[in-house]
Amino acid sequence: MRVAVIDGQGGGIGSAIIRRLKDEYGEKVEIWALGTNAIATAAMMKARANRGATGENAIIRSVARVEIVIGTISVVMAHAMMGELTPAMAEAVAAGSARKILIPLTQENLTVVGVQKDHLPILIDNLIPLINEEMVADV
Repeated sequence: MRVAVIDGQGGGIGSAIIRRLKDEYGEKVEIWALGTNAIATAAMMKARANRGATGENAIIRSVARVEIVIGTISVVMAHAMMGELTPAMAEAVAAGSARKILIPLTQENLTVVGVQKDHLPILIDNLIPLINEEMVADV
């Protein structure tokens, strides 16, 4: 199973996600680090992603080739991450057939009603059952 983790700016959230996925699944899951910039990609690669790519075209092409896309809710918002996430990136993620697992964290002026605020480690722990569902469905 291929999982894309998308992040921008410093790549800290994406790195935390990748570390947790690697701890949980080891090499059972192939993780692609997709950064909106080279710093984010490098940070996620350091967290043990299997592959990494940077920029608009890399993200657009790669999200079409994975089963799951993980990121903050910003990855489906044009101009998010201080403008790093382009409209084309947001459209590719939102319109792609991969299951989207989005963490409700954003620096944008957005509130998702019905979603409780939690610390990042708890939100990442909440990803694991969702990925387990996909792995079972994929068999």
